[in-house]
Formats: sequence, C-alpha cells, structure tokens
Amino acid sequence: MPELPEVEALAHHLREHAIYRPVARVDVASMSAVKTVRPPVTELTGRVVTGAARYGKFLSVEFLDRPDDPLHLITHLSRAGWLRWHDTASATPPRPGRGPLELRVHLDHVGGPGFDLTEAGTQKRLAVYLVPDPRQVPGIARLGPDALALTRDEFGALLAGRTERIKTLLVEQTVLAGVGNAYSDEILHTARLSPYASAARLSAEQVDALYAALHTILTDAVERSVGQKAAELKGEKRSGLRVHARTGLPCPVCGDTVREVSFATKSFQYCPGCQTGGRPLADRRLSRLVR
Repeated sequence: MPELPEVEALAHHLREHAIYRPVARVDVASMSAVKTVRPPVTELTGRVVTGAARYGKFLSVEFLDRPDDPLHLITHLSRAGWLRWHDTASATPPRPGRGPLELRVHLDHVGGPGFDLTEAGTQKRLAVYLVPDPRQVPGIARLGPDALALTRDEFGALLAGRTERIKTLLVEQTVLAGVGNAYSDEILHTARLSPYASAARLSAEQVDALYAALHTILTDAVERSVGQKAAELKGEKRSGLRVHARTGLPCPVCGDTVREVSFATKSFQYCPGCQTGGRPLADRRLSRLVR
C-alpha cells in the first residue's frame, strides 16, 4: 500500500510533469471507483493543473485556475492502487471492467501525456473524488495530524493516556496521518519496541526513541523516493525495508530471524532480538499469545 513517502513522491512527480497542462479528456474505466457525482469528472476538461498535494495517504491533483471554482481530484490508492505517468496513451476510450485501469487523464491533447490511476487484483478499493474542498472527502476530514508535522511534545501528548497497542496506534489515520503497515514495522524496529507495547506505558526515553524513528524512517524514505520515476517507487520502497515483508530472513541489525504475526486480512513483521527481548510473539492463529 502506498504510504506517506510514496504519495509525497507521486505528488512531486506530478508537480514536475503536469503543472500548467490543460486536461484534454478524462476517461473513466470504473464508475465504482468514482465516489462523487457532482461535479462529474468530465468537468475537468479544459481545466489546467496548478499543483499536487498530499493529505495523509491521499493524493490531490489541484485545479485552481478558476479562483471562484476550485477543484481537487483526490485519490486514495488503497492497497493495490497506483498512479502511472504516460507520455502517450491510446486515444480510444477504455472499455469498462477490462484490466487494471480505473481512470485516465489526458493532458495537452487526447493521446498525449497524462496519468492513469490503476488497481491490480480483484479487490477494488481505489477511490476517486472530485471536490471543491479536500475536507469534503470523508477520509481527509477525519485525518489526525500529519506524521511529519508533529513536534516531540505534540507526539508525546498524542500518546498520553492511549491504551492501544503502539502498532495499532501508528497506523490509525484518525490519530496519525500517513503511516501504514510497512513503515510502522520499520519504525518500531528502529525504536526497538514491541508492536504490542501499550502507548500509555512507554517511558519518556521510549517515546523519544519512537519519535526519532518516526522522523528518521519517513524522512529518509521521502528523500529516497522523491525524484524517482513513478514506476520505480515500489521497488525503491522494498529496497529500504529491514523487517517488513522479510519473514524468515535474518535481521540486518542483530541477525535474529524476522518473524510474522498474521491476522485475517493482514500481517506484520518484527525482530524478536531487537524488539521483544528474544521472545517470539505467537501468531494469532496459534493457541496462545506471548506478550
């Protein structure tokens, strides 16, 4: 799933390649992906791209060329969605329900440069909104503070009194915006914290370590990602991971075996040697849980 660094990099890519280009046509290949009715996405024809922004894990393409009629094309890429830039594209409108294409935006002229919103797999969760104000998107309206915007004191106040496991808290977008499953695994590994640690029980030193890891991991990932071609971002993300999606491999820090805890629809990875004092956390599928 694209998280804060990848979405920031996609916004940067659009700012470099799409700004000041007019929309020639919008092709909708999946009506179910478009969550707003008015204005219709066809209203973008003739509008000029003026910017791109990130709200948590939401990507916004801005059309502010008419100050009295601003529009934002906002996308949540969900688990398997992606933005693909193209220099040329087919001028023939796509057939609905065929392939991963969900929506295509032609810039300058039909068949010219632009971008596609795509989604692999059978679970279609990518969402597209066209709104005058980003806060009209329910997910954006509910977002907590951005993960890279908090000071240490604000971060400590956010954790105070929260009884959730720290892994759960890091990925809850209404609490902290931008962090998903992969980077939360990396943050906790760097901070040497168990995913099952209670937020309210962290010592001041542990909060310091968690805050430092949060900023280091996300900032480094943004710096690695920004400037990469959109097609290369997924590989860049994987190359920087030390524990996430590395079940069974040695931890690059201590050499212990990276382990996994699985749930019905997701899983997370951690290193017992670095994070749990050498004790494995039993998978939920087993009969007991080692804390």
